[in-house]
Amino acid sequence: MISVVIPTLNEAATIEATILATRSIGDCQIVVVDGGSQDGTRERAQLAEIVLSAEPGRARQQNSGAKTSCGEILLFLHADCRLGPESFDDIREALQDERVVGGCFQQRIDSNRRIYRWIEWGNGLRVRLFKMAYGDQAIFVRKKVFERLGGFPDVEFMEDVLFMKKLRREGRFVLIPNRLLVSARRWERYGIIRQTLRNWILLTLAVCGVSPNRLARFYSSHKEE
Repeated sequence: MISVVIPTLNEAATIEATILATRSIGDCQIVVVDGGSQDGTRERAQLAEIVLSAEPGRARQQNSGAKTSCGEILLFLHADCRLGPESFDDIREALQDERVVGGCFQQRIDSNRRIYRWIEWGNGLRVRLFKMAYGDQAIFVRKKVFERLGGFPDVEFMEDVLFMKKLRREGRFVLIPNRLLVSARRWERYGIIRQTLRNWILLTLAVCGVSPNRLARFYSSHKEE
């Protein structure tokens, strides 16, 4: 069983389509964990098996969803991402190798602009070389490994990076070439080059040990510009 955990905050425009697209792939348990939406997200998420409320913050929301889930495999999916049609089969095939503890997907950013192909390539290279995936690459992991590691660290920001630093020491982490469709909205809103450089800088600082909560304040101040 695969349990798909989707953290949400004001995702009324996307969540219903994400649930339907995920269910169309095959059997799974879908758990939506809302962090206090004010736009009707919870009401639109009722197609999921479980809809929970949690304190805002992806780490808390995803940990809450994982705790409630019943699947042996956890898949953490952002509300603005769409899995490819063979994704569940690919996950199960990858995890037939007992050395594999988890993985993620190659991205396809939802835009025809050529610069996004370079971003996709760079994000894939980051995973292949450094075993460092971001949350918008749909991280999946064996539940027993997730629980042994204590889940995502309870931080305001970059919980995915901190979790990956622990997970990659547990065994093999794979990049599945089956494409994950990712919304371009974040890059389009803040600027493609600016957003990409900001991501690289924040990743470098996090790996070097700068507090994620301190980085969250930096990131929030720049979003408000």
